[in-house]
Amino acid sequence: MRIDTRRVTPLQSRIAAVALALVALLAAYFLLLHWWFVAPLLGVDGQMHGLRQLHAKYAAAIAEQPELKRRVATLERGGASVNAFLAAADPSTASADLIQRASDVVAAHAHEGAGCNMPSKMPIEQDSGNEPFRRVSVSITLDCGMQPLAAVLHDFDRGLPYLFVDNLTIARSPTGRMQAQLSLSGYLRPSGTLP
Repeated sequence: MRIDTRRVTPLQSRIAAVALALVALLAAYFLLLHWWFVAPLLGVDGQMHGLRQLHAKYAAAIAEQPELKRRVATLERGGASVNAFLAAADPSTASADLIQRASDVVAAHAHEGAGCNMPSKMPIEQDSGNEPFRRVSVSITLDCGMQPLAAVLHDFDRGLPYLFVDNLTIARSPTGRMQAQLSLSGYLRPSGTLP
């Protein structure tokens, strides 16, 4: 068995010493500086960035405040679209008009795709309480294909008077079509505003 008796040259020992010194410095940096000082500062920097974005969002909302106040004042003075409210003056007539409007929208899409019909409809009693606008709602059931159902809901949402779909429940019916149960609501024009 032969033992290698080569000697390490001074250059090799310096390179090894420098490499060990660099490893020791790196280990000391991570153990003593990074986890105690640098990492918490990086976390604070991330939080500051998030807060700056949140501040910019709220500053933009505050900048829109005068325009929103002007629009609310216009609506309070009765400047809303004449057709935005239900045409009837009393809740029972408005409920009947709302059912007729829903029937007209469904009839317009009755022959599209798999068709659409409205097997049930009935008014819902509403307690207006102290609200400035009186809400009128009807409960309807739709039995439609997917495309006609989407078109009916779109027409409810986009038409005049403004209608609101609440409590929407959709399930597949035994016929393979979609059965939707929903509440359709509108608002009576408040007394004291122009017709």
